[in-house]
Amino acid sequence: MNLVQSPARACLGLAEAAVDLGAVKANVRSFRQRLRPGTEVLAVVKANGFGHGAVQIAKAAVDAGATWLGVARADEALELRAAGLTVPILAWLYDATELMWLSDVDVSVATVAELQQVVSAPGVHHVHLKLDTGLHRGGSTPDQWIELTRAAAHYEALGAVKVRGLWSHLSHGDELDATHSRRQLELLRTGVALARRAGLEPSVIHLANSAGALTLDAPDCNLVRIGAGLYGIDELGTGLRPAMRLVTKVAQVRRIRAGEGVSYHHDYVTPTDTTIALIPLGYADGIPRSATSASVLIRGVRMPIRGRIAMDQFLVDAGDIPVEPGEPVIVFGPGDHGEPTAADWARWAGTIPHEIYCGLGSRVPRRYEEASR
Repeated sequence: MNLVQSPARACLGLAEAAVDLGAVKANVRSFRQRLRPGTEVLAVVKANGFGHGAVQIAKAAVDAGATWLGVARADEALELRAAGLTVPILAWLYDATELMWLSDVDVSVATVAELQQVVSAPGVHHVHLKLDTGLHRGGSTPDQWIELTRAAAHYEALGAVKVRGLWSHLSHGDELDATHSRRQLELLRTGVALARRAGLEPSVIHLANSAGALTLDAPDCNLVRIGAGLYGIDELGTGLRPAMRLVTKVAQVRRIRAGEGVSYHHDYVTPTDTTIALIPLGYADGIPRSATSASVLIRGVRMPIRGRIAMDQFLVDAGDIPVEPGEPVIVFGPGDHGEPTAADWARWAGTIPHEIYCGLGSRVPRRYEEASR
């Protein structure tokens, strides 16, 4: 068994995620071109910008015309403010004790109890009342909506709060026939009418996510929340561009004989003599352990993973191709050169591209570029 490892290049196998901010900007512009005039874009940068880097993605999205930012948690909103971003930010998951820090961040409210917490916090908060129209994942139930909107109007009249938005969340936004989405839109319209009857005049109404922005005709909604599409997750095949490319380098190369077991428990046994290349990424870095049928691109050739994916590394079969340590490896990217995409990895792992991006570990540094213009 022959081990080839260049001592001078043995440490060159560390990975990086190259994030194309030009692709992010192009995706934002693509949505803006498809939306009705006057419809604003809220760029969702929660979960560290789907693993891409929240601050950098937020700045790119705002440069391309996004006028709002959306996050899940309070600390995510505060990170954006600390980075100098001044556009409105909506946060929809927070603790009552965090409200004192969120005086310049819009917050979502779904119950009278939550509204009272907001009112009792220092400052006058901007709130978005959320109606559950069918996702059943947060939001006011329809039978509590009248009470919530009346309470909000009461506190607004007292100057204790400002209701800036009304919103809901689609459950089937990526379905082309939009049957479920239209039903949810009608429920939201009813909720908006009841809120206005209570005396509220919100400036923004929003329901659609990335896919819903393209499948649902909702002229009375003047804001869309773009999350997946921002990063090039193209659920509808509309030509969005993936913004991340995960690359590394071959760490070691071994020539092994037929009949040799590869990786833990020898789940894979080589049928012929072959070359095995060691890739220095594993499930601690976000490579799904279940994706044993995956492949990567080396020397312009797709090379399949062999054996179990470990915490820090996995093996690929190079066959008789003369691979050397230090050679570039594209784990996933836009697919321009035949490399796998995040959507491919999601299929191999039985998940969605969102999880592939969000699972990318902190050991993988992000590098930012503007390759797409």
